Amino acid sequence: MKKQKNKFLCQQCGYNSVQWLGKCPSCEAWNSFTREKFSESSQKSYFISKQITCFSSEVLKLNDISVKDFLRYQTAIKEFDNVMGGGIVPSSLILLGGAPGIGKSTLMLHISSALSDKNKVLYVSGEESLSQIKSRAERLKIKKDNIFLVSETNLLSIIVAMDKINPKFLVVDSIQTTYHPELLSAPGTVGQVRETTAELLRIAKSKNITVFLLGHVTKEGDLAGPRVLEHIVDTVLYFESERQRTYRILRVYKNRFGPTNEIGIFEMNSRGLSEISNPSLIFLGERTLNAAGNVVTVSIEGTRPFLLEVQALTSRTVFGLPRRMVSGYDANRLTILIAVLEKRLGLSFGMQDVFVNIAGGVKIKETSADLSVACSIISASLGFICPKDLIVFGEVSLSGEIRSVVFAAERIFEAEKLGFKKAIIPRGNLKNLLYKGKIDLIGVETIESAIKTLKL
Repeated sequence: MKKQKNKFLCQQCGYNSVQWLGKCPSCEAWNSFTREKFSESSQKSYFISKQITCFSSEVLKLNDISVKDFLRYQTAIKEFDNVMGGGIVPSSLILLGGAPGIGKSTLMLHISSALSDKNKVLYVSGEESLSQIKSRAERLKIKKDNIFLVSETNLLSIIVAMDKINPKFLVVDSIQTTYHPELLSAPGTVGQVRETTAELLRIAKSKNITVFLLGHVTKEGDLAGPRVLEHIVDTVLYFESERQRTYRILRVYKNRFGPTNEIGIFEMNSRGLSEISNPSLIFLGERTLNAAGNVVTVSIEGTRPFLLEVQALTSRTVFGLPRRMVSGYDANRLTILIAVLEKRLGLSFGMQDVFVNIAGGVKIKETSADLSVACSIISASLGFICPKDLIVFGEVSLSGEIRSVVFAAERIFEAEKLGFKKAIIPRGNLKNLLYKGKIDLIGVETIESAIKTLKL
C-alpha cells in the first residue's frame, strides 16, 4: 500500500512546507497555504509518459544547427499572427488566459480551424461535452476533417489520445481542469497545475507539437494558479474586455519568440470573433466633436500605433476631499499631472473632482499620453473645445517640460490616415523626424506653450 504524505503548498508561488503557515516566506502572500496529499511513488517521479521522460539533444556547434524547422505557422488571422510576432513557433507552449465567457474557446476554435487546413489539431475539453463544442463550431461555420475532439481531464488519457492521433497542434481547455493521476490533490491546485504543465512542456519539445493551454483568471485579473506556470510556458496571452462591451483585446505579456505588449482587437458577434484591422476607427467612431475636455492622442502598443480619445470632466466637489477617478490611465500619473498644472500654470483643483477616461476600454501604459490628459483636464476646467482635427502626444515632466517620445513618425502617419490636420508634439521630436506629410506639426517645450497653442 502506498504511504501518503501531507504537504502545505502556497497557491500563489508553489512554496511547500511541512506545516501550515499564515504568511508565505517566498511571495509573502497571506492565507495562501492549502494541504495536499502525495504518495511515495509520486514523490519519486511525476512522468507518466513512459516514452518521454525528458527532452535533450546532442552537443552541436552553433553554426551547424539548422533552422529549417523553425518556420512559423500562419493562421490567416492577422490580429493573432501580429500578436504572436508573425505566427506560431513550432513546439512552443502557449498560455491563453481570460475571464469566463470572454471568448477564449471561441478564439481557439477559429485558430484550430485555420491550422487544420494542413495539419491535425486535437482539441481537449475538460469543461464542455463534445456536443456542446460541436454546436459552437456549427454556429461559427467550422467544418474541418482535421479537427479531433475529446472530452477528457485525465492527463494520461490525453497522452494516449495524442499517441493515437499524432496531431501537430494540441489545445487543452482548460489547464485548471486537467489533473495528473499520480498526484492525489484536486485539479487546479498548485501541484496539479505545475506538474501537468511541465509534462505537456516535455511532450511539446520532444514530439514537436505546439500546445495551447487555456486558463482562468482570478477576481483581480491575474491568472489562476501558481505564478510558476507563467515561467514554464513560452508565451502568455491575456484576453481582456470591459464589462458589457463587444470588443476584445488580446494582449501578450510574455513571448520568447517575439515582442511583448503587442495587442490584437476583436469584435464578438453572432459569427464569433471578427478581427478589427483598423482599431482607430472603432475607438473614434462615436467621438463627440462639440464637447469640452475631449482630446485625441496616439498610443503605441508594441509596434502598432492607434488613435484614442481622452475624455476629462471637472466638477465642484460636494465633499471635503476632492476625488480623482481614472479609467484606462495610471491614477498615480494623474495625481502628478494635476500637481504640475497647479504649480506651473497657477490653476486650482483643490475643490474640484477630476475624472479621466480613455474611450473604448483601452489601458494606456506609456507616458506619451501625459500631454493629452493634461490638455483634456484644462479644456474641461476652462470650458473651451479642442479642434477636432488635432492630435496631442508627449511626456510631461515635473518641471512642466514636454519630453520627446518614441515612434513619433509612426504616430503622425497613423493620424494622417484618418484625416487629422494638426499635431501638438514635443519640440525634441522635430529633430531628425522622418516625416514628410500634410499634417501641420507644432512643437512645444512646456505645458504652458502647449495650452496656448491649443486655445488658438
